[in-house]
Amino acid sequence: MTFFSTALDHVQSAGPGLLVVLVAAVLFIECAFLIGFVLPGDSLLATAGMMFAAGHQPGWLVLAVIAVFAAAVAGNHVGYRMGRCRGNRLAARPGGRFVNAENLGKARGLLNRYGFWGVLMARWLPWIRTLCPQVAGAAAMNRRSFAIATTLGALVWAPVMLVVGYVGGSQLDRVRWLMPVVLSGMTLAVIVVTAVGVVRMRKEGRARQCAEEAAPALTH
Repeated sequence: MTFFSTALDHVQSAGPGLLVVLVAAVLFIECAFLIGFVLPGDSLLATAGMMFAAGHQPGWLVLAVIAVFAAAVAGNHVGYRMGRCRGNRLAARPGGRFVNAENLGKARGLLNRYGFWGVLMARWLPWIRTLCPQVAGAAAMNRRSFAIATTLGALVWAPVMLVVGYVGGSQLDRVRWLMPVVLSGMTLAVIVVTAVGVVRMRKEGRARQCAEEAAPALTH
């Protein structure tokens, strides 16, 4: 188990402060921009909570809870503003894996059916979580209602996932060899999922660019 213990030591040696900043930054990007599709926010939050548990750092956990809550709220407000600016231009991309008709339909259906409560529920739905603020902005949802809903949604999502990771990590920490194995596996999974998502998004972007460049030529 030396490999896993060494990997955990390297991660923790970066410092809990850097971990708080990193997790908050990733959460902000996931909630604000479409590139957030490739960021596994839920897994990252749980993994960070486990890291704080492994380091026996409840104080840093409290700071992380505040930071991720603020990042999730701020990210959604940026996404909402971008949606207001885009308006009807927020449309499905042909062949898109992320911004496609199905995902946009789910986000719009959630808002149309549940409104305020839809924004709350979207926090727990990957991909829809990223699309929802922009769809709400494009639909000109009442800003005050959106602000209240997104604040409550952030409160019952990001801090909860961190605490769940911390509690789970505290239980695993009782078995000395198990904690580094699970934590290293979760960290690797976060990195792999993010890398695969980035590659897919870049391929999708290149394919869309080629299609747009080819379109004028087909009209002649």
